[in-house]
Amino acid sequence: MTVNKVFVLLICCLLLALGGSLVFNSLLYSQAKKYYREVNETRLDPIGLKRYPHASTQVTTSNQSVILLLGDSRAEGWTTPDLTAINPNALVINRGISSQTSTQVLQRFDAHVRPLNPSVVVLQVGINDLKTIGLFPGRKEEIIADCKAHIQKLVEQSTDLGATVIITTIFPVGEVPLQRKPFWSDDIEAAITEVNGAIATLASADEAVVLLDSFSLLADEQGKLRSDYSQDELHLTPAAYETLNQALIATLKQL
Repeated sequence: MTVNKVFVLLICCLLLALGGSLVFNSLLYSQAKKYYREVNETRLDPIGLKRYPHASTQVTTSNQSVILLLGDSRAEGWTTPDLTAINPNALVINRGISSQTSTQVLQRFDAHVRPLNPSVVVLQVGINDLKTIGLFPGRKEEIIADCKAHIQKLVEQSTDLGATVIITTIFPVGEVPLQRKPFWSDDIEAAITEVNGAIATLASADEAVVLLDSFSLLADEQGKLRSDYSQDELHLTPAAYETLNQALIATLKQL
């Protein structure tokens, strides 16, 4: 190989390395910007009360049954199930808020749940707690314990209202993209398994609490979010929510 060919090959390799570096840094910047926006939005409205400012004034007729979807973005994205065949007077209300932890959902319970006097609360929350393990590995046990405690408190407050709680296990996570890997940890998936075990225990301890094992419905053989159900590593496609709604409707029929 001539000197010129070696030089050209070297330049090509350097350009490829530079291009790859630029792409990777762009992805990291995009991820950092997303987190920065979330942090500042939380500073403006720490528990998301402004998201549903009219929650306390929503009035339902005496024969309506309120079914409340409560939790984080996975609850917020949950498509409204068709309950006509079960109860034509059922009113499905969504009170999910993207990026919220179980702490935030618990803190807004009195504003967003209590005034609606729901008959059924469908609860999906916890992933935003557990994903922080990648950022704070030394606080892993604390994060898991707090997540369990907050979910238990949400269940207790819901049943105190006279509602039946359909508690869903935390959804599996999908393939983590390159730009998120610096903020991720394998311990997150282990934590999901642990918290889901606690969720199942809550359901077995109280007749007013019913388990909907969404993890099993959505996971593939490796315990990851099925690729056809994955919008990204955390969020679901419409097909996934259709599967969840079939299970939800079947559960409601039994109540």
